[in-house]
Amino acid sequence: MRILVLGGTGWLGQTIIRTALAQGHPVAGLARGTTGALPAGAEFIITNRDTNEGEGDGDAYAAVSHQQWDAVIDLARQPGHVRRAAAALARCAQRYIFVSSCSAYADHSVPHEDESAALLPALEGDVMPSMASYGEAKVACERHVLQAFGPARTLIARVGLIGGPGDDSDRSGYWPLRFARPASADGRVLVPDVPTLKTQLIDVRDLAQWLVQCAAQGTAGVFNAVGVSTPWPGFIGLARTVAGHSGATIRVPAEWLTAQGVRPWAGPRSLPLWLPLPDHAGFASRNDHAAVHAGLKRRPLSETLADTLAWELARPTDHPMRAGLTAAEELTLLDTWSTATA
Repeated sequence: MRILVLGGTGWLGQTIIRTALAQGHPVAGLARGTTGALPAGAEFIITNRDTNEGEGDGDAYAAVSHQQWDAVIDLARQPGHVRRAAAALARCAQRYIFVSSCSAYADHSVPHEDESAALLPALEGDVMPSMASYGEAKVACERHVLQAFGPARTLIARVGLIGGPGDDSDRSGYWPLRFARPASADGRVLVPDVPTLKTQLIDVRDLAQWLVQCAAQGTAGVFNAVGVSTPWPGFIGLARTVAGHSGATIRVPAEWLTAQGVRPWAGPRSLPLWLPLPDHAGFASRNDHAAVHAGLKRRPLSETLADTLAWELARPTDHPMRAGLTAAEELTLLDTWSTATA
């Protein structure tokens, strides 16, 4: 099976390519080549998917549009990239797999919703102006693929939070690493007290395996490609276990964290994976039945967290943090909470 990956130099793209190569599939990756290289064994086709702005469609795909592909796997977020790629490859590719996002859904407050849930309005135009319109851009991308390839030749994977070794967003690695290296000398770790919150982390290796499997089997449809929905206390317990943490967990109300300027989910001065309730009660509890029926298999969350921790511990200790609290920020918060509750 010949696979073309559009955008294969990033974390997920490289994992998909390595997975396909390990199974003996010839793989080509099409990308600009400015953010990294492809795994050894893949053909690297360097092109700029923006070159068609204001020009005739298809120029960026000249090197691949005359070849035959069993599957195209596209990880783009810009609607123009997807529109032009789908149009250029519709006659030479058997199927198109688009990696979308659960951010495409309009409402995240209702638990267990499936793929029929309402979507955001599709972004108008080819260029996403900022990450604030990420969900709308993904919806537009989905529509471009379906228009060019039709439902029978299209797979839309609405992916949830991806984690595992190599996650330099610091979202899946923050908690096991913090429990392994507490900021406080006595081992205390600050944790949001949100017992009804869920997490839904899918291992990047499991996602890549499923996407390649779907390419080989010709699977079509729309799927929530998500992890197993796990209660927050259970997630924190697993992170502590893999880290061997025996200190205290200082559980503080979400309202207090917000008042202290701590951000949810990701970014500087945040506590990763924490989300406000009830507005996000369904964000990490999407219905996964369709993807599981289509062959999605997920390793135990403890394995993902343990492998992510091992990867984190091997990184330089001074690497820039993209999410979470610094040690100094957490110590200040712990002291503030201790004083307020004394």
